[in-house]
Amino acid sequence: MFPESEYERVYTGSLINVQFLQTLLQDSGINSITRDDMKSGMIAGFGGGVPDHIQLFVKKNDMDDAIPIIEKSLS
Repeated sequence: MFPESEYERVYTGSLINVQFLQTLLQDSGINSITRDDMKSGMIAGFGGGVPDHIQLFVKKNDMDDAIPIIEKSLS
C-alpha cells in the first residue's frame, strides 16, 4: 500500500487557470504542485489523459489558507 500523500488536490482546470492560481498562492506564501496526466502520458509514449485537465495540489496543512484564495479568485 502507498503512504498517504502530504498533498491534497484543490483545483482541476486549464493550464492558464492553474498557473494563475499558483501565482496567487505563491504570493500568499503557499507552495503548490501540479499534475498533468496527458503530458505525462505523451512523454512516456502511450498518451492518455484529458486535455486542459491540470490538477493543482497544496500541502494539507495549507488547505485552510488556500481554499478561500482559490474560491475568491474564481468567483
